[in-house]
This record gives sequence, C-alpha cells and structure tokens, in this order.
Amino acid sequence: MKVLQFTVPIAQKGSVAVQEDILPYFYNYYHRHTEAQITLIIRGEGTFIAGNYTQPFKPGEVYVLGANQPHIFRADPSYFDDPKEESIHAIHIYFNQDSLLNCILQMHELESIRKFMQSTANGFQLPEQYCASAARLIRRVNRAERVDRLFEFFRLMNFFANDVKNWKSLSNGFFKYAFTDSEGIRMNDVYQYTIEHYAEEISLKKVSEVAHITPHAFCKYFKKHTRKTYMSFLNEIRINEACKRIISGEFDSISTIAYSIGFNNTITFNRVFKKVTGMTPTNYITDYKRK
Repeated sequence: MKVLQFTVPIAQKGSVAVQEDILPYFYNYYHRHTEAQITLIIRGEGTFIAGNYTQPFKPGEVYVLGANQPHIFRADPSYFDDPKEESIHAIHIYFNQDSLLNCILQMHELESIRKFMQSTANGFQLPEQYCASAARLIRRVNRAERVDRLFEFFRLMNFFANDVKNWKSLSNGFFKYAFTDSEGIRMNDVYQYTIEHYAEEISLKKVSEVAHITPHAFCKYFKKHTRKTYMSFLNEIRINEACKRIISGEFDSISTIAYSIGFNNTITFNRVFKKVTGMTPTNYITDYKRK
C-alpha cells in the first residue's frame, strides 16, 4: 500500500530506533513506513487516523502501529494558528521485524512476544490503566543505547505481550488494498481537508473537487478504500471533536457543541453521536464526570 512512503529520520543504526519529537506540531501527512511503531504521546492532542479508523488522541496515550500501516497524528488547528517550538512532545520507537529481530524472535523464550508482534498489523491502543507503566518503560528505551536499548525494548514488549489485557484494536474492517502513489496523496488531501473544515458544510461536490474526481466517482472511490461512506467519516471526525470539547469542559450546552462542529440541529447531532459512541451526549457527559 503506497500512501506517502516515510523514511524514519533516525541517524543511529540498529534493530530498534527511537525518535523523540519536541516540535510545534506532529508530522502532518498521512504516511506509512516499513517499520512497526510504538508511540507515547507526552504533550499535544488532535485527531488520530489509522487506515479508516479515527479517534481523538491526548497526552499519556500509547499506540502500537503495524509495519506499513497508514496513519497520521494530526494536531488540532490551534497548533498551526500559533506555532510554538515545544507545543508537542512524543517518543516514537521503530523496529523492523524482518531484520535482526526476526532471528531473535525465533527463540522459545520469546514466543509470547513473537505472537504479540505478529498480531499488530492493524494496530492497537494501550488501555488507560497500563499507560503509566508503559510510559516508564518507553522512556527507558529512549535513554538506553546499543545492546542496553535492545534489552529495554524486549522488557517493554514482554510487558505488552504478557501483562496487558484487552488491547483496543485500531481496526474496524479495513482491508489491504494496493494504492498507487497518486491515490495515497489523494487520500491525504481528503483527510487533511476534512480535518481542517469539518465545522463547515462540506458537500460531496466540494470534497470531490479536492480529490479531483466527479462526486459519483468519489463516493465509489472512498467507499472502496475505507469501507465506509465519506459522510460517515466526516461524522466521526465531528463526534471526535465533540468528545474532546466535553472532556475539556469547553462548552455551554449540547446545542452549542452541535452547531460549532457542523451539525444543523441537535436532533441529528444526538442521533449521530449515539451511533458513533454508543451513548447519547448527555449520558457521555454523565459517564465522564463519574470517572
């Protein structure tokens, strides 16, 4: 699958590479790379897309992404309106299972880790109760060098494989399809446009112009590559934003949230919110306050 092929910008050599980002915003393109990836979000929030899966992301969360899995951590628009040098902070661990790791993983003692790695093709999010422990282990990998880094990496993977229960899958039916380079760029343009303009009235005519194809062809194209309609994707982006505003407390009422994220009435907003999250906005607010 060729989306935007990304070369991990790491100078060091080895089976496990680490990149610590302290930047104005996250890498701003829908991309993939041959290495699998573990990401700890330390500072920064926005919208996470992996394949056709979307959700908000926030500090403290840990993600595991499979090799060649298309993804983007898209920072909220405010990070671009007023860029600051240290607005986001994340640690990314990259590893290639087809290199030295593949040989090491044949050892019987590492069987559980091998099975876990083989299950990561569609990606996982670490359950919240394990994030603090994982963050400490990820920071140890980041600080270590050479063979010590390899040891710390396997300590982290052993934790993932044997201690963590009920991983959250980042897959909702997305299947592998061979995009051309131009198609990957087209999908990136559609995703970027949607994230930037979700609060506006986005017609199929407008978004098809972004993709440079007719509205009818765009509907078939988007459904073929994501197994969902464009309007379903747009509504997921909007509801993700609604959830972030509820959690932050930055709203006066449910109706103000609905209108501010692109819905024309609260009835439609309530219906779509329940379809995406499994509960009404009122129940979501009550459930969050209970935590």
